Amino acid sequence: MTMRTTTLLQSYGHYASSQAQQALPVGVQHHAKRALLDWMGALIAGSDLPAADLLRKAYADELVDEPALHAPCSIAGTASKAKLRAAAFLNGTLSHLAEYDDIYRDGAYHPASPTISPAFALAEARGIGRDALLRAIVTGYEVSTRIATVIQPSHYKYFHTTGTAGVFGAAAACSALVQANAGMACHAMATAGTFASGLQQAFRSDAMTKPMHGGHAAEVGLSAALAAAAGMTGTPDLLEGEAGFGAAMSDGARWDEALIGLGVDFNITRMTFKNHGCCGHTFPAIDGAAALQALHNIPPESIKAIRIGAYKAGVDVCAYRHPKSSFEAKFSLSYTVAARLVLGRVREQAFMPAALNNQKIHALEEKISVSEDVACTENFPKNRSCHIEIELLNGEIFSRHQATRHGDPDDPLTDEELLDKFMELTVPRIGQANADRLSQAILGDVDVSVAKLAHCWRVT
Repeated sequence: MTMRTTTLLQSYGHYASSQAQQALPVGVQHHAKRALLDWMGALIAGSDLPAADLLRKAYADELVDEPALHAPCSIAGTASKAKLRAAAFLNGTLSHLAEYDDIYRDGAYHPASPTISPAFALAEARGIGRDALLRAIVTGYEVSTRIATVIQPSHYKYFHTTGTAGVFGAAAACSALVQANAGMACHAMATAGTFASGLQQAFRSDAMTKPMHGGHAAEVGLSAALAAAAGMTGTPDLLEGEAGFGAAMSDGARWDEALIGLGVDFNITRMTFKNHGCCGHTFPAIDGAAALQALHNIPPESIKAIRIGAYKAGVDVCAYRHPKSSFEAKFSLSYTVAARLVLGRVREQAFMPAALNNQKIHALEEKISVSEDVACTENFPKNRSCHIEIELLNGEIFSRHQATRHGDPDDPLTDEELLDKFMELTVPRIGQANADRLSQAILGDVDVSVAKLAHCWRVT
């Protein structure tokens, strides 16, 4: 066995430094554009939620009206601008708020919120273009998804990966944007890692804390990258050290796998993009129920019982029944399945007061039972599956093993589906013309300034 002569973060630092200078393969760049488009949609969707108003109020002292050269960064949902760190935190939080942001399945991790948010703010502030931002996004995704994967599944028992592994994605992406050398990039990630945080308990109640994990990771990674670029140093063996990140936050991190395929096999090409506006743990059951309904033409009123067998993390995290709020509904297996069968879609309307008070949904939810399926649990997190059985009043029983989620890399959303989702989330908030301009600027062949992208979604 060959002994490693450099630490993991030193290797990641070399990668971040070199990737920032290299053109992306065409296919990889396209996937980075998809990630940027999806982050934009999630950000704009979260920008007018009640929690977004509360956060902007809390940060009122750091928001200023234009013209303001000392506050160059756009914040979703307001015409005011902010300084770098405030922008990273606010947009990092808002883009995780509406539960539409992407997932790296193998790592149980949402990389967009902590990775793209600080890189976007930094690129806007420094007049950097879209293509450099795309390279930075790829850098952050490749580093943080690998870290997220090798610490699972034990990490997810107590920690929220978006807040923990997310700091490395933010630091790597921002290091790439400032063209840090390998040593600086290593120190940025090492410094960021010691501030990694985010507890599962934060989203097992109707609290507003969970999306702030992404915002905190974004701000931490940005601050660490700027500090490292100025000469501040970190601990190079922070990941694998005996009192380091892995020892503290995982039961047997597989560090020998952490560099596999780096710079050659790109994880960003295997992202999950959400097809539903709720916790990703609910998706296999939603998709399975929808498939059975379509295949057998099942009216909701003909159903006697629905039995769902899901993996343990989904059962534990999405345990709400008869939710009283939008947050609870997004983390309810029983509600989201009932809403899909009654409404035909689990997007924004499914979490509005009219749906939460819909008696047809309530009645159907009463007929749904949820339990752990051990085989599904054993395959988590690399496979998100469930078993679902629908029993009709006439005695017929239909069952299905939902082997994956629509939107996962083995059943991905098409470009057209991803754009349709983007338009559904953005047009009501920024208008058709701005949504068209924004999507074309992100997906097109011509490099544009990040400031131009931000101008499309800024409130004026």
